[in-house]
Amino acid sequence: MSLLQTDAIVLHVADYLESSRILRLVTREAGVQSVVARGARSSRKRFGSAVDLFAEGQAQIQTKPGRDLHALQGFDVTTARPALALDLGRFTAASAIAECALRLVHEEAAPVAYGTLVEGLDQLAMAAPHDTVTVTVGVLWRLVAEVGFRPSVGHCAECHAPVEAQLTARFSVMAGGTVCAACARRTPGGRLLPPDARAALEAWLGGHPVPLDASAARAHQRLLREFLLEHLPERRPLKAYQVWEQGQWETNLK
Repeated sequence: MSLLQTDAIVLHVADYLESSRILRLVTREAGVQSVVARGARSSRKRFGSAVDLFAEGQAQIQTKPGRDLHALQGFDVTTARPALALDLGRFTAASAIAECALRLVHEEAAPVAYGTLVEGLDQLAMAAPHDTVTVTVGVLWRLVAEVGFRPSVGHCAECHAPVEAQLTARFSVMAGGTVCAACARRTPGGRLLPPDARAALEAWLGGHPVPLDASAARAHQRLLREFLLEHLPERRPLKAYQVWEQGQWETNLK
C-alpha cells in the first residue's frame, strides 16, 4: 500500500454500510478515484465538509494495487463552494459537470482537466442565474477538448479543408465537427450551425465566455449532449445532464 496526497474535488457521494460514505474524486495526480470515508456518516469530526459535493482540498488516499476502492485517510478542505447548493440552476449545472467529468477523466494524472474543473466550478459559483447555462456549456466543451475529443470547427472534420467562418455549415457529431459542403453530402445527420453558433463554439474551446440568449443557449445544450453521447466511452444516459438541460428555472428570469 502507498499514500497518495493530491489535490481533489468531490464529484459524487453515496452512503456505504451504516457509518461510511463512498466518494468519487477527481484528482490532479491520479485522475478519477473511488474512495471510502469510514465513519463519515456517524461523525463529521474526521472529514468535516470533505464529504460535501464539490468540496476541494488536499486528499490523503491509501491506495492498494488491484483495488477499485481505496481508503480516504484525510481531506483538508480549501474551498467548499456552498453557493452551488443555494441555487437550483447552479446545483444542477455543477452536477452535470461532475457527471461528465466522471465519464471523461480516467485513472491517470489529469492536471489540465483538473484545472479546468476548478476554474469552471469557481466561475459557476459566482455566475448570475441567467449565465449558468453558458458558463457550464463552456466548461464542458473545454473539458471535452482536453481529454482528446476536441471538435473541428474551422476545418472539415472529414477532409480537413477550411470552412469559411461566415458560412452556415453542417456539424456532424459522428464525424467529430464541422463538415464542408462536399463531405456533408456523404455524411448522414448533423445540425446546421450558423456563423454565430460556430463562433461561440470556437470561443468556448478557447476558454472565452460567450453571452447568449436563452434560445441559443438551449440549442448549444442539445448539440453538446449529442456530441457527448456519440464520443463518451460508455453509451449510458447522462441523467444529471438531462435534469440540467430540461430545467425550467430560466423562464423566471426573462
